[in-house]
Amino acid sequence: MKKQRLIALSSRLAEKANQFIIAEFKKQELFDIAPSHGDILSLLFDGNAHEMSEIAKKIHRTKPTVTVLVEKLEKNGYVQRIKSESDARFTMVLLTQKGFKLQPMFEMISEKLNALAYFGLRDEEAMLLEILLEKAIVNFEKQE
Repeated sequence: MKKQRLIALSSRLAEKANQFIIAEFKKQELFDIAPSHGDILSLLFDGNAHEMSEIAKKIHRTKPTVTVLVEKLEKNGYVQRIKSESDARFTMVLLTQKGFKLQPMFEMISEKLNALAYFGLRDEEAMLLEILLEKAIVNFEKQE
């Protein structure tokens, strides 16, 4: 078997997942959030303020990308940026009340997304799929 479909299939899965999330946002009449904001919001749902570079590292995005995403979230009232009390060079990000109100909806969408992604897979298959994808990711991380 020729091994050349992993990237294409992974990309297609990510595309389908994003389409699903966008459709769910529309059902909830949430038009000012994109799937790309999800990782940041999910991280901030812990209730703590997080430094911008920490967010970038944890969600595997560049600092400039995180800056753009956070600026949009701030503009729409979901997050607030504040200077660190201990070092004014660092910007901290925390959720506003409006941002916290998204948590139940995000959890519901996440549950539906995972149920759809894993539908028809036995537990062993799901576990193996995750292990194999993680191995492929590590292969790329070794190149960085």
